Amino acid sequence: MARRITGYLLIVALLSVNFSSLFIFAGFELNKQYIATHLCVNRDKPWLHCNGKCYFMRKIKQEQEKEKNQDIQSQKNLFQEALFGQMAATKFYTQVLQEFRAPDRRVNLPIVNHPIYQPPRLG
Repeated sequence: MARRITGYLLIVALLSVNFSSLFIFAGFELNKQYIATHLCVNRDKPWLHCNGKCYFMRKIKQEQEKEKNQDIQSQKNLFQEALFGQMAATKFYTQVLQEFRAPDRRVNLPIVNHPIYQPPRLG
């Protein structure tokens, strides 16, 4: 039973990370009136018909920057682990390689005295 609850909580946690912009949008839609009257930058300029969209766009931009920074940080961590995970062993060889000669294996072809190309005879 405890494993099931833990599994469900992990699934919800993983999905909530991917749907963070959806949560921002839902929060904006639920609190649209409060945002438009108290948090909007253009609340003193009703002719712009902003209605809190500036606040919503600012929150979306902050979320994107946060995700971008997390991606960059995770890439840095992966690079450091891959590059400096273990020390490379360097071994220097002082012995000179020996030179070997290939064996002489020539093929002796039969000697033929007659010409290969003979033009056709006329007449």
